Parts: sequence; structure tokens; C-alpha cells
Amino acid sequence: MKTMVDKCISTGEAARRAGVHRDTLLRWLRVGLVKEPGRDRHGWRSFSEPELHAIVEFAKGSEIPTPTSLPNVNTPTYGEALQKIDWDFEGAKTSYLTHRIHPYPAKFIPQIPNALIQELSSIGDTVGDIFAGSGTTLVEALTLKRNAVGIDANPLACLIAKAKTTFIGDTEDEELHALVAKSRSFSQSISIDVAGDLFPAHTFTSTAWRPDFPKLPFWFEGYVIEELAEILSWCRSLQSEASQTLALVAFSSIVVAVSRQDSDTRYVRREKGIMPGETMRRFARSLEQALKSALEYSHTIEPRFGCNIIEADLLNEPKIPQLDLMVCSPPYPNAYSYHLYHMTRMIWLGMDQPKFKREEIGSHRKYSSPGKNAATVETFRNEFTSILKWLSHYLKVGGKACFVVGNSTLKGQAIDNAQLIADAGVAAGFVETMRINRTMQATKKAFNPVIGKIKQEQIVILENRRVAS
Repeated sequence: MKTMVDKCISTGEAARRAGVHRDTLLRWLRVGLVKEPGRDRHGWRSFSEPELHAIVEFAKGSEIPTPTSLPNVNTPTYGEALQKIDWDFEGAKTSYLTHRIHPYPAKFIPQIPNALIQELSSIGDTVGDIFAGSGTTLVEALTLKRNAVGIDANPLACLIAKAKTTFIGDTEDEELHALVAKSRSFSQSISIDVAGDLFPAHTFTSTAWRPDFPKLPFWFEGYVIEELAEILSWCRSLQSEASQTLALVAFSSIVVAVSRQDSDTRYVRREKGIMPGETMRRFARSLEQALKSALEYSHTIEPRFGCNIIEADLLNEPKIPQLDLMVCSPPYPNAYSYHLYHMTRMIWLGMDQPKFKREEIGSHRKYSSPGKNAATVETFRNEFTSILKWLSHYLKVGGKACFVVGNSTLKGQAIDNAQLIADAGVAAGFVETMRINRTMQATKKAFNPVIGKIKQEQIVILENRRVAS
């Protein structure tokens, strides 16, 4: 066990000091030739000096294990390695790199996909997330030297995931810093114009496009609408596609904050006292922070690993690249309505919110409807069976599909979503190989207030056993 004075050493540094390639050390760990270390609060392997010494000594007299030598090794299963991980990740920092650039309710913490990707795939593999959301799995896959594929029916989720996995170079850095300065300058001039007024005056009018949405004045102050329209025009006029993507996500991240919508997770109207100029000031701050995160991410990844983000309804069986591993946090029946809480953002970005509303799986509105056509547990089971049958054709045979899921409530009854997914997997040609319980941090994954917060969730690991037809 490591003490507070032990120096924590990364896998890459341990390999370097042992004089072997990082892949070699990972192979030794997988087959049990060297002892697995503990994990830091981010879920990364963290070697102590004594553990490193043991590796160095082993490396001095070892040969890289070959397939013919492996049967003679007492090889631990991946289950044994996963069982050693503290899946609660209590106190772990979850907002590193680009994970913090846009609010996204009910996303899972990055330490979970990170640990699963490390144990269940190899460098150069392709890791997918079929409910990609804001791209947590994709970011972790790329930082771990894997290719990534994300699928989501939510166009806003796809935009956020794209921004979080986009490489930002010197050209984009310069272009976006100029936009930060421009927004701050406009904000200052608008604030000065209204300074000293008892009632803020409408001092700035934009000629730029704004949504043709009758309830826009209901949700936004008039001067907020003008500032948002101007900012949006600046974002769309940027020369670099990467710059546009990051700027639009920074824009989206402030829409709810400057609106009369109570919060990301409460669709009620309240006055917030947003002053003229504040919208531009908030955008400048959001873009500056997003740029800092994106640059940090860009310095971490290797460009040779790619990310493919696909906007698609899984029930329409989209064509995707072949996957070696799939890790996701799927929607829960009756737990959330992304189309509702992202409505104003999607309207401002010109996205087809009604289409996504029809396609959203598990939405609270679909399952809480009092009508005879309301979705049921069987709806969710049937949809997931269909999705897993589709996935079985794109996940390699023997590949793992990991689902991080908790229970939800439907018409007063607790729904065991982990078991529902496991049963759907069996019907689709998968076999459940492992189930892990974890306790969630109290501040994570808040859902509809009527349902409350879930405290426990499970990681269900299914193996694709499809027999080719």
C-alpha cells in the first residue's frame, strides 16, 4: 500500500525507467508477469518506487512473453483486474482536459470509461460509445491511444463531443483569442452605455439572424437576444471549422445561464437579473476557458488516432466502423428528457429539436405520458434488444460491450435497468461476463426531481458471442 510520501509513477514513466516499451509493460501486467499497481483518483495506474523496482528487476532478466509461452503463465482474467479497482472513485477530479467545456446532465465520470478502456482494449483499437452524449468515452479513448467512434441522435451532443475531441492548433488559438477580446470589448462598451441608468436601456441592436421562435421573448430579455444573435454570427463567420465548433459550444454553454430557464435540469421560468453586456462577457469567459481546455487536450493526444462522430438514431441501424470495445452510459427509461432541457440551445443553433424529441430513447416525457400509447418497460426492453442485435454486427466477436446504468422508477415501480440490458443482450447473442456495483458521488447524476437522485449504479459487461450467419 502506498504512503503519502510515496512517489506515484505513471505507466509510461515506469516503462521508460525499466528500459522497455510501454506496450510491453502493459502486456506483462495483463498476463500477470508483474504485479498490478494501485490506481490514482483519475483511475490511472500509479506505481510506487518499490513496485517500480520490482519491474526493473524483472526487466533485467526477462524476455517479452510470446503466445507460445503464455499457457505456462498463471494468467489472471480481466475480471480479476477490474475487481481490484475502487469503482466509487470518491474525490476524483472529473473536470480535467475538455470534460468541463459544456454542461451536460447525467453524464458519467471519465474515470469509469478510462479504467474499462485500459483493461479491455489495446493501443490502436477502436472504442465506441453508442450513446455518446457529450463525448466522455471518446476523450478517454483518444488520450489512451485508441481510435474513437461516437453515435448519438442528439445533434447538440454530437456538436459538444466534436468540440471536446477536436485538435486546436496555432491558427485556431489565434483566431479564438481574437474573438474573446472582441466579445470583451463589446461587453464593456454596452455596460458603459447603460451605467448609471436606473433601468437598463436597450442600447445594442444586432442585424444578425435569430431563431424564428415565438416564445423567444418569453425565455430571454430583449437585449440578451440581441447579444446572442451577434455572438452567434461571429462564431459562424470563423474561418477554421475547428474554431467554429469550439466557439459554438462555448456559445451553447451560456444559453441557459443567460435565459429565464431556471437551470440545466429545471424547465421553469425565473428572472435572473441579466444586465446588458453580461451575455457577451459570459461568452468571452466561456470561450477562453474552453480554449484553454482544448489546447491542453490537443497537447495530450496523438493526431494519428482518429475520432468519428455520427448523428444517428440507433433504431434505424446506422452503418458504423468496426469496434473492438464499446463503453457507454445509456439512457434510463423515464429518467430524463434531453430534448426538453436542451431546447433553447438547440433552437438557437438551428437544430431540429422536434426530430430529436421523437427519436430520444428513454425520455421522461415518453414514459410518463398518461395516454394509452405511453412507453412501458417492454418498450425499453424491445428497443434495447433491437439495438444490441444491431451492435453485434459492428462489435468484433469476443468484444466487450460495457453499460454503466442505474435503476429508475416507472409508475411507482423500481426498474432494474441493468438486468433489462443483460436480458436484452442474451436475446441479441451476447453473454453477461461481469457485473460491478458502485456507489455514486452525492453530487453526480441528478435526475428528474420527481424521481430523485440515484445512489448506486452497475457496470454490466456483455461479450459478443454472435455466430456469423
